[in-house]
Amino acid sequence: MLPSSDAPQEVYPALGPSLVQSPEQVNQSLGQPHWNANSYFAPHDETGTPDSPSRAASGAKSSRDLLRRLSLVDKDRPVTPEVDPRLAYPSLNLSGGIISAAFCIPHALGFESGQNWTINPRRGTSALFDAFSHLSDPQTPWNHTLVGWTGEIKYTDELPVTQFRSSSRGSTSSLSYSKHANVPLNKASAPIPVDGVNTDPAPQPQGDGMRISKADRERLEKQLFRDRVGKVVPVWLADSMEDGTDDIVLKDQSRWRRFAEHELYTLFHYKQHEPTDGRRERKWWTDYYRMNQIFADRILEVYTPGDIVWIHDYHLCLLPSLLRQRLPNIYIGFFLHIPFPSSEFMRCLSRRKEILNGVLGANMIGFQSYSYSRHFSSCCTRILGFESSSAGVDAYGAHVAVDVFPIGIDAAAVAKIAYGDPNIEAIISRIRDQYAGQKIIVGRDRLDTVRGVAQKLMAFEMFLEQYPSWRGKVVLIQVTSPTSIEEEKEDAGHKISNKVSDLVAKINGLYGGLEYTPVFHFPQYLSRDEYFALLRVADVGLITSVRDGMNTTSLEYVVCQKDGHGPVILSEFSGTAGSLTSAIHINPWDLGGVAAAINNALTMPPSKKLNQHSKMYKHVITNTAQLWTKNYLRRLLMNLTSFDQSQATPVLDKAKLLTQYRKAKKRLFMFDYDGTLTPIVKDPQEAIPTDRVIRTVKTLASDPRNAVWIISGRDQAFLNEWMGHIPELGLSAEHGSFIRQPGSDDWENLTEKTDMGWQADVMKIFQHYTERTQGSFIERKRIALTWHFRRADPEYGAFQARECKKHLENTVAKKWDVEVMNGKANLEVRPTFVNKGEIAKRLVNEYGVGDGKAPEFVLCLGDDFTDEDMFRALRASKLHSDHVFSVTVGASSKQTLASYHLLEPSDVIATIALLNGSATTGDLGAMALVDARLPLDGEGTVVSRL
Repeated sequence: MLPSSDAPQEVYPALGPSLVQSPEQVNQSLGQPHWNANSYFAPHDETGTPDSPSRAASGAKSSRDLLRRLSLVDKDRPVTPEVDPRLAYPSLNLSGGIISAAFCIPHALGFESGQNWTINPRRGTSALFDAFSHLSDPQTPWNHTLVGWTGEIKYTDELPVTQFRSSSRGSTSSLSYSKHANVPLNKASAPIPVDGVNTDPAPQPQGDGMRISKADRERLEKQLFRDRVGKVVPVWLADSMEDGTDDIVLKDQSRWRRFAEHELYTLFHYKQHEPTDGRRERKWWTDYYRMNQIFADRILEVYTPGDIVWIHDYHLCLLPSLLRQRLPNIYIGFFLHIPFPSSEFMRCLSRRKEILNGVLGANMIGFQSYSYSRHFSSCCTRILGFESSSAGVDAYGAHVAVDVFPIGIDAAAVAKIAYGDPNIEAIISRIRDQYAGQKIIVGRDRLDTVRGVAQKLMAFEMFLEQYPSWRGKVVLIQVTSPTSIEEEKEDAGHKISNKVSDLVAKINGLYGGLEYTPVFHFPQYLSRDEYFALLRVADVGLITSVRDGMNTTSLEYVVCQKDGHGPVILSEFSGTAGSLTSAIHINPWDLGGVAAAINNALTMPPSKKLNQHSKMYKHVITNTAQLWTKNYLRRLLMNLTSFDQSQATPVLDKAKLLTQYRKAKKRLFMFDYDGTLTPIVKDPQEAIPTDRVIRTVKTLASDPRNAVWIISGRDQAFLNEWMGHIPELGLSAEHGSFIRQPGSDDWENLTEKTDMGWQADVMKIFQHYTERTQGSFIERKRIALTWHFRRADPEYGAFQARECKKHLENTVAKKWDVEVMNGKANLEVRPTFVNKGEIAKRLVNEYGVGDGKAPEFVLCLGDDFTDEDMFRALRASKLHSDHVFSVTVGASSKQTLASYHLLEPSDVIATIALLNGSATTGDLGAMALVDARLPLDGEGTVVSRL
């Protein structure tokens, strides 16, 4: 309702045309509004809009007229260009290009072979697409490219008639959409209109599927070359390629959504599935991995050095790490638009480590609210073992920044359309006539379980029960648009929609009559004009989501209530709650509390409504989608200059590893033992290999093309006892002091001529610290002495180790040719010429370095500083870099000479098993990518569930 004449007034920041204008004046000043494919909002270059404050102010006849004219200036177009980031951050060598990776492009596509594509607007995520439009504005210093999936392609004649068809199908430069295609307002008085448009998704083509030729694909790419959001590069996700042609075949197009929307979306919104045998989930995971890999390939096709890659949302969680594997120094930002769960829920995800490691490939990770960022950092610590703080996560030698960036809307464009279109004024008049004398509460949600529509209806029922004086005086208009989430669309029993319908019927049956219907439920999409008219005419906005990222409806409602000052009742579980602090916050599970909040909103004095609304209004028009974009990129660039990212080690690219392994005929493997094949334990004698470790290593060594070596700090007796029974295995004890060739039982002493007189001096010092450090002990090897403090108090043991090392360096190390080495909860003293690097160099040289002699595949794995000698030796060798895979193991944030990392020993065994042909569920994606198909249970390739 509009405020009464005696209500308190406040001068709001001007965003759009004055309401005192006539419709003719509005059309003259704004031009005829159009609904763009990607947004509710009109293009920035509308005719008639002044392009500078001076031109807008010329001819003003009064101060009010001056304010009105200034309000017509496009506030998002800066008078002076933004500072060129290439000049502001010269050390980064930026190219000025930004590649945004979003799951879908902003268009729904209609296909007809040999013809121009039908390009319609895709509903949802308008705020994100408006941010992309800002990046594409000529006034910004960025050159923007959007990479996204085509989405489910339909044949042109199958497109829903309610969508806006392109008015220029043959155009390759721009797209426009007529507002006259809007669906007229549904005036049915029934709670659920019987003539509502069917919005069920069209069935996917079956049989041979949809074939799309290379010429058709190139035609679409030309049509999308110049778009409002920049250059659009479509990603083609195909079931298969047609043999002998360049045609792709599309069959089950929704398969690419399933893991993200069945597994990630549900768990991130604090919902869990019943346990299953995992067969479906393995297929979904394979498709998810493959999709992210295809995205990485597509991005690298358009990438130039110095570009920034900005990745959006949960469909692409693996993409940062996959890009980092290919380009270790690439600049990557990631933003999650939905909630992130606490560690208790994240632990329930079977692929939790892969998802976290995938996201950690980014330089900076953004979230909608502080609680989501805190949950992410906590998960990295609790699940991966990384050190974290509110500023970020230290992972694999690099700092990954974590920050909060609540997204906004294009507030100026919302106001311009909501108050500048005469058609909206006409709809408002009809709505007021239909609900004359009644207060209007508006709810607009997707029909998802997390949107809280059922809770809203139950709370409204309790409101009518507890406040009977409002019966007949208030109506709830609830609009539920069809869900876009695969998990919700496959609700076979229609439980959600049936529950909502039952609640509507119950409320209308209890409290309605011939002349009064409490709830009007519209299960359909609204046209743009209907939507903004409804937001403007409402007395209260009611949002009861039980878990939400950023609810932009509440932000648009605030802008549309510039005159009405209608209160917003907002769920505290929405990410928007932290931004709209002046809204009425409610717990949607507390039905009585929601009912009281509705009564409070309806009875709120005009002065209080004005005060609350002015604060929210100021926030919304200040924190826009454009400002969100600028803030994120500025913070990303600051982090890139503040932290050295050059030493970050990407996660092991298992698809590349498997591909090179299968090509090679000569393969060399070098494995550390403790912390690599087996976990670190307090008692070194308890670090015995499991049956799975022995079987996996034995299978690998049995291939005559493989030379497998275990290079350990352990002594000969231990290695003989636990690994000596595998005849094909080569062993090296005490960091290279002793060596046992494959097929032999004899050990060769490489240090037998070394003077070992230093051991007596070291033993005395070690005994001195052992007596003063409870839980410590000495391990005597043939060539080295080790002081262990794993059983001691961690802090005191580390302190004593530092003191002991200083003592040794100032005495023994100056007298003898030995080195003092820090290990994992130990100190070791050994001759300087004894190290694992010498053994690695020797093994490589045994093959030779000429063509046809050198090994074509080398995999070297280790977890601590002693293994850095192996990595250093491999870097110095003349082996082809694509043939060498040096991998550090563990969650340590140390910098390393290795090229890749794995998290823990179980990942090492899974990687070796992958090479043996037995893939764990997490590695199915890599195997499917190499084989171009999914291995099934019972085939030659074993699918391990471990």
